[in-house]
Amino acid sequence: MGEFELIRRFFLRPPAAGVELGVGDDCAVLAPTPGARWLVSSDMLVEGRHFLSTVDPGRLGHKALAVNLSDLAACGATPRGFTLAMALPRVDEAWLAGFSAGLWALADASGCPLIGGDTTQGPLNLCITVFGEAPAGQALLRRGARPGDEVWVSGRLGDARLALEVFRGTVTLEGRGFDAARVAMECPTPRLALGQALRGIATAAIDVSDGLLGDLGHILAASGVGARLDADALPRSAVLAAQPVELQRTCVLAGGDDYELVFTAPPGARLPDVGVALTRVGVIEVEPGLRVVDARGERVDHGLRSFDHFKP
Repeated sequence: MGEFELIRRFFLRPPAAGVELGVGDDCAVLAPTPGARWLVSSDMLVEGRHFLSTVDPGRLGHKALAVNLSDLAACGATPRGFTLAMALPRVDEAWLAGFSAGLWALADASGCPLIGGDTTQGPLNLCITVFGEAPAGQALLRRGARPGDEVWVSGRLGDARLALEVFRGTVTLEGRGFDAARVAMECPTPRLALGQALRGIATAAIDVSDGLLGDLGHILAASGVGARLDADALPRSAVLAAQPVELQRTCVLAGGDDYELVFTAPPGARLPDVGVALTRVGVIEVEPGLRVVDARGERVDHGLRSFDHFKP
């Protein structure tokens, strides 16, 4: 099977609504909504760095798109389309069928059609660029947090890191506990409905991709503020809560791969109910820096940091 037959068989569909021209030409043609602004983001997944070679291809297809849609969610954007560029070591029809099925399932559920991309031969590498839109002046950004705002997080944190530690051999989990943690790691849910519902409510937002400490730190740096974070208030699963406290804190504070939203909002703000739990985990302060405390208000000396591709 050649490159163009591969595209036709696994990745070609008729143009979706709002897409005047999609896959099959030199460029896609999108029709923008009057009064809206485009939001664009790219993420790359590299085998051995971002995912294991043994991952189910359907789950990988889901995750490749999910991590990009999560960026749109963090900005309160509505998805409009995505491009897919991928290097494949060989043409494996069974793998491609599974990968494309996982990809299409999330694309359809999110209203985000594939509009173009590229394929080549090489070490397995997946790069997706997503396109979204939000009303002018309503996109959620990192720079709006103000002293007195509350810090909130969606869903639960830490299960993806817990699964990673199982694969690394540092933790033992069996049965349903491991299955649940592995799903969290391999099939994250982009919080698109929440992000859109937070427009006009949240003062700043970001998705938790590299770890809460670092990602919340980006909000603090962009906003010129600090924060106090309650480590014991951070939401976690029963499986993670059964682990030693030190491991729990590593997972929820610096685990990464959660793809939940952390956002700030004024005290008393009426938060949206979109079917995902929201937990108050801290407060924005004037003094720069991030101070982590426990349930008694005592400082937690954790020595943790978030993931960085270029730091050991």
